[in-house]
Amino acid sequence: MNQLPELPEKDLPPGRHLLLKEHLMTEIRQEQHHTTADAPARRRNGWLRPAIAAAAVAAAAAVTFTVLPSSGDSGRPAASKQAVQLLEDIALAAEGADVPGDIRDDQFVYIQSKGAYTTHDYGTEKLAPVREREIWLSVDGSQWGLLEDDREGVGRMTLKPSGGSLEIGGKKVELPQRRDTGRETDYRALSTLPTDPDKMRDWLYRVSSAEVEEERPDKDNAAFVLFGDLIHESLMPPKVSAALYRAAAKIPGVEVVRNVKDSVGREGIAISRESGGVREEQIFDAKTFTYLGEREVDENGKVTGMSAVLERTVVDKAGQRP
Repeated sequence: MNQLPELPEKDLPPGRHLLLKEHLMTEIRQEQHHTTADAPARRRNGWLRPAIAAAAVAAAAAVTFTVLPSSGDSGRPAASKQAVQLLEDIALAAEGADVPGDIRDDQFVYIQSKGAYTTHDYGTEKLAPVREREIWLSVDGSQWGLLEDDREGVGRMTLKPSGGSLEIGGKKVELPQRRDTGRETDYRALSTLPTDPDKMRDWLYRVSSAEVEEERPDKDNAAFVLFGDLIHESLMPPKVSAALYRAAAKIPGVEVVRNVKDSVGREGIAISRESGGVREEQIFDAKTFTYLGEREVDENGKVTGMSAVLERTVVDKAGQRP
């Protein structure tokens, strides 16, 4: 068993979801890490945020669904009327999205994005330059994938196709299991998720609630974070995608933020939620309702992370660009 190389401590701002999410999703898919980085620094304890780890089992669909309380039953305000309407508009756009037809199991989902994240170095925090990220994910989870990331300490990686376990930070972490257990995040597995919004909401809460931090048991926010993980770096059939957006409208505390820019300067409208002084924002084009990217803002209004998805399609080989 190979232990994953550690990334420099300065690249891991504590409590910041967006960067941690990318690192974790990379690690659970990774088999080899081809870089020439210096000896690794000590990893921060916050690396495996449990709420983010929920994304590692994002396709853990079950045969039955537990009935969960409605939005208002949690004691938190329901999603705003503006958010509910916007998410319905986004869902309608998703239903009519131009998703490649006749996707084969031997193909790859290609996603190109650009992101910038807060670095923490010698007590100073600053937003790093925008870097490019490209990822090739096996459609059915059976093929070796590929990641190319311009951030320091990441570089080019091959991505593990199936289950097993890895040593991360001195702890054994189970990878998503083989396809017959339904614990993969590939296109085929995501295709099995509910198309009914209520069942999709139940699923979001069940999967994310198992990973909520004990000291901050915000189940609503865990569900919202998982929602953001799913729409950012994956591909789903239109009906599943639409159900996911309608399910997000049932999460208490979801609001709308206008005039939000992604990492390449495109302005849009965001579906957002605040928890623990951190506001997560998922950004969409205000006219077409297509997904643009995500942003994270701290309690002082400072942007601590942002990204933009520039391309999302299907290609025949890992490493092939549209």
